[in-house]
Amino acid sequence: MPHGGPATMNPTRALMSTDRINQDLAFWLDAALEPHWGEEGAVWWAQALERVGAGLSGSTFGATLSVASRHTPRVALDPDADALAQADEILPGWNPERWDVLEAARVRLLLTRPDLEKDTFPQDLATLCQHADEGELRAIYKSLALLPEAERFSTRAAEGCRTNIVPVFESVACDTPFPFTCFDDLAWNQMLIKGLFIGAPLVRIVGLDRRLNPELARMALDLAEERRSAGRVVQPELWMCLGTHGGQRALDSLQHELASDHVVGRRAACLGLARAGHGDLVEPDSQLTLIRERMLAGDTGRRSFTQLED
Repeated sequence: MPHGGPATMNPTRALMSTDRINQDLAFWLDAALEPHWGEEGAVWWAQALERVGAGLSGSTFGATLSVASRHTPRVALDPDADALAQADEILPGWNPERWDVLEAARVRLLLTRPDLEKDTFPQDLATLCQHADEGELRAIYKSLALLPEAERFSTRAAEGCRTNIVPVFESVACDTPFPFTCFDDLAWNQMLIKGLFIGAPLVRIVGLDRRLNPELARMALDLAEERRSAGRVVQPELWMCLGTHGGQRALDSLQHELASDHVVGRRAACLGLARAGHGDLVEPDSQLTLIRERMLAGDTGRRSFTQLED
């Protein structure tokens, strides 16, 4: 990956036609949504898809996106394991496990627009974001990775990462390959540090382990020092942002955390040391037994940070 540039994650998508991808996505969303429609909702849904497919844009499309909340059940989409595996085949890194039905319906409406590849669409999407409520905004951000030429929306997504509203931030950053494939290093690093500030689940950021870098480690260590100076606990997920970067400063900070009274932080620091290649510095301790076993087994990826509580 060139320094400062976006990552390349999905060569399969590059080889597939846009039409084929859109068809697969539409089929997946239709299959996931179908069990949730009642008789009245199904009628509205068929009419909405027809109107959008005929060319709705601007405020008229925005109104359709908004009114979807009146006709769509407020329940989890709840795709099964096979559906999730299929989603990952369509777009590696895409995980709609936590989507609700309304979000899926709004994304499906967006993907139905016939102007997705036109030069006017990004500006129309920007205007849509300006007038969207929180729920609509979440759906728009969740759609970005699924749109043709997704990299066109990297500035819009980076703007979304500045929010303090955790569910909106998650819609941009979590369970989607978009930041990994489309953000440059600056936007990527800022997203991760912002996630730490607002308490977002960094373990759900796709590709995190593959885009660790020295500047991210420096920023994370600065944050750790700021929190300690303020008498605050360092977020355990912060230690997944270091990897082999940060040098002696990182090693000193991890050992400081390992010697603290914060049990979850100590466990995270144990993983952080292993990720840095210094797992030998972790001595046997009853509070760290399971973490040491996991570490010795080589289980130190980002997902290992989800199991730090007793």
